[in-house]
Amino acid sequence: MEVRVKIKYTSLCHTDLYFWEAKGQNPLFPRIFGHEAAGIVESVGEGVRSLEVGDHVLPVFTGECGDCRHCKSEESNMCDLLRIDTDRGVKLSDGKVRFSINETPINHFVGTSTFSECTVIRPGCLAKKINPSHLWTKSASSAVASQQADEGARIAGASRIIGVDLNPNRFEEAKKFGVTEFVNPEDHDRPVQEVIAEMTDGGVDRSIECTGNINAMISAFECVHDGWGVAVLVGVPSKDAIFITKPINELELEKFITHQVPFSDINKAFDYMVKGEGLRCIISM
Repeated sequence: MEVRVKIKYTSLCHTDLYFWEAKGQNPLFPRIFGHEAAGIVESVGEGVRSLEVGDHVLPVFTGECGDCRHCKSEESNMCDLLRIDTDRGVKLSDGKVRFSINETPINHFVGTSTFSECTVIRPGCLAKKINPSHLWTKSASSAVASQQADEGARIAGASRIIGVDLNPNRFEEAKKFGVTEFVNPEDHDRPVQEVIAEMTDGGVDRSIECTGNINAMISAFECVHDGWGVAVLVGVPSKDAIFITKPINELELEKFITHQVPFSDINKAFDYMVKGEGLRCIISM
């Protein structure tokens, strides 16, 4: 259940730098980083059915086994087996590594380790390129989260795409990927989520956070429109980071309604609460 891949091109992402610096993460070394790449299947192991020698592939650090409850659900991509695990430096099949130098084992990184001429990856963490003629360099960088989010929003038909960044030099480049407006948090004396909410008459329909910075994650969560806004958190935060927001921003209140009774039966609602049978009773007037 493993595939040997010849890496043609690989990209350096800030995530690699973050774990290389080991700031707020477990320092698991020696280690081969890299998770955005493009390569060719050189050989396949026993049990592999989805890929063949010669296939052009892209590694994916959050893979899909295809069999677990998450993979079978339309609501999740957090595979029980192949979800991202930054602390695991070995392969799942036998708990050992595939890299070594002078008989010293070298740890893997998020199941991909693409900073190597060849690497070994589970087939569930490899996406087959639909168009093999697509430029290798573009394929290797196509997984860059923020650019992919911008371009995906454009393709999906978003009327406005607001980029948020502390570096104003990135704004012109971001236009190429579909960004229509820009916000630099340092240009404002209030939280950026409040600025965005005002710009969009109450909040955006979708927000995507790609840095792993916990404050940016909170901003992404709090800038969506109430009722239908959805925040997608892509970045990997520090293991000690704590996500704090106002409770009203997190609650789906329908889940907490246990009974609905008419006003004439309000005493019954009190009975439910006293007996511990009711979490929240709705009274119909």
